[in-house]
Amino acid sequence: MKRIDCLAAIYDRLAECAVVTIMGAVAAELYSLGHRPNFFYLEHAMGLASSMGLGIALSQPDRKVVVLDGDGSVLMNLGGLTTLARYAPPNLTQIVFDNESLLSVGGFPTATGTGSDLAGIARAAGVADARTVTTLEQFSEAAGAAIDGDRLACVVAKVEAAGPASFHMDLHLLENRFEFQRALRPDPEGDPTS
Repeated sequence: MKRIDCLAAIYDRLAECAVVTIMGAVAAELYSLGHRPNFFYLEHAMGLASSMGLGIALSQPDRKVVVLDGDGSVLMNLGGLTTLARYAPPNLTQIVFDNESLLSVGGFPTATGTGSDLAGIARAAGVADARTVTTLEQFSEAAGAAIDGDRLACVVAKVEAAGPASFHMDLHLLENRFEFQRALRPDPEGDPTS
């Protein structure tokens, strides 16, 4: 399946969530679907999207948080899975697009191409709700259930090693930072999604 199709399938569900993406193809493809102030593209910090998502989930327990990750980033910071499991915020969903490749930096193969199972590693780290999906139908169902659910979840989506037509994004990193910060400010009336 294609990552862009997966992103399109959950795009509407992300409207009320705090969304943190890793760098590269995931960020560029989400941006291509239409930027929202609640989307943060964590450029130049490979492996740390789950850490940022965890901090947001713990500090704003009434807000759904979705981390859009990649196999290379997760492999770069496997300790992130144990930290997620330790704190297990029920409002956090980690979606890992596994293309078995470091696509954004040249297409070098990752360990998932030779047998490493990220959902299995997540379960072994203590993330009870971790699964791998291989079809768009499975992805839509699993990601939807995870986002709507009330426990920490990890969905690993096996996707093609194909990137976007362009990695260009017309959004300055500083602008994204401040816009995202404003989007996360609690509403004085008590609605965490405003």
